[in-house]
Amino acid sequence: MRVPLKEIDALHHREFEFAVRDLMRRDGFEAERFGGAHDDVCDVRGVDADGRIWVVQCKHKRDGWEGKAIGVEVLQRLNGTAETVHGARFAVIVTNGGFTLSAVERSETYGIHLIDRGRLELWAAEGRPLWTVREGVKPARRLPGQRRRQPGQTRAAVAVSASGRQGRPRAR
Repeated sequence: MRVPLKEIDALHHREFEFAVRDLMRRDGFEAERFGGAHDDVCDVRGVDADGRIWVVQCKHKRDGWEGKAIGVEVLQRLNGTAETVHGARFAVIVTNGGFTLSAVERSETYGIHLIDRGRLELWAAEGRPLWTVREGVKPARRLPGQRRRQPGQTRAAVAVSASGRQGRPRAR
């Protein structure tokens, strides 16, 4: 699945959240969209093959680079909920626009990964996996489809639970 930026720019902000969810699924995540008024700053929640939780805040800009850049306040809100509310190992903000210089500088302090328009193009249009467009993130040790087994659980049970599960992804 590859999505050109021109198509991403034409999306409604809710459709953008679904597109991000689909890109995460393409990369092997169990991912669901949670966006809405009471989402606790989590538009998409994904769990990778190692059971690490990724919380993604999506910021779609009608004007792309030309629109207002994402500021520090968005990082502060995500920083306040990612780990404490969602149990996230990784917090990510994805936009088809850009970030202010102070947001970029503060992202390192907060440990929040920023995916701006340039990185989004690598991820969506060029088809690179999410962890390759953001430095400092190691890919899951397991391949997509391989899930961590619970003590006493057989391989067959893991395969059924990973492929047949519906609804909200769970941390392991």
